[in-house]
Amino acid sequence: MATHLVADTATLTARTLRHVTRSPDTVITTAITPVALMLMFVYVFGGAIDTGPERYIDYMLPGILLITIASGISYTAFRLFQDVQGGMFERFQSMPIARSGVLWAHVLTSLAANLVSLVLVMGIALLMGFRTGAGVLAWLAVVGLLVLFTLALTWVAVIPGLTATSVEGASGFSYPLIFLPFVSSAFVPTETMPGPVRWFAENQPVTSIVDTIRGLFAGRPVDGEVGLALAWCVGILVVAYVWATATYRRKIA
Repeated sequence: MATHLVADTATLTARTLRHVTRSPDTVITTAITPVALMLMFVYVFGGAIDTGPERYIDYMLPGILLITIASGISYTAFRLFQDVQGGMFERFQSMPIARSGVLWAHVLTSLAANLVSLVLVMGIALLMGFRTGAGVLAWLAVVGLLVLFTLALTWVAVIPGLTATSVEGASGFSYPLIFLPFVSSAFVPTETMPGPVRWFAENQPVTSIVDTIRGLFAGRPVDGEVGLALAWCVGILVVAYVWATATYRRKIA
């Protein structure tokens, strides 16, 4: 059964990846918004924001990476919506394939496409002067956390992809997720924010994830932040996965 699921998921993932490679503009578009924000914040606002001895490009890059992921998952919801509206799920039901493989194919495609976008954004950041003293283990930890965050948000994207009644509804859900890093420690220290805003910024998931990645890049100990960041990512992933699979069974299967 497990072998059947893996084989079916691999076949379906290859199908959705072909769709992405035939329209690489989606990956490029995903990277354009974060890169534009990075250019604007570093070269327009960066000089007015006090981040202490840390250069602003180094300070704000983790937030840009999360925005890249939030931008990318909107295409996951869009592709899933197209399959639902195009009757692809009904066709798959008539074939001897693992039902969960259909969803996992979209999730793995999202992960691959987002990793490409993240590499593009990292490349631009390096050209803009981003530097890090992170070692191999720290880099692996950053990649692992970004992958986990991508999986969590992708399963969130599956829900509107299955339930939306319009293209705008399928992809528009990502806008609040893109906005969330702006009310966190991603671009300015939370100490500069007024009381209620500061409380929200310090107790939402983006801040703990951003602080962890920033600490890993800077070579600082992240014992306090990493546990909370992982808890947020795993919690969102579990809730979204359960909700998405229940929606799939109710609506499709």
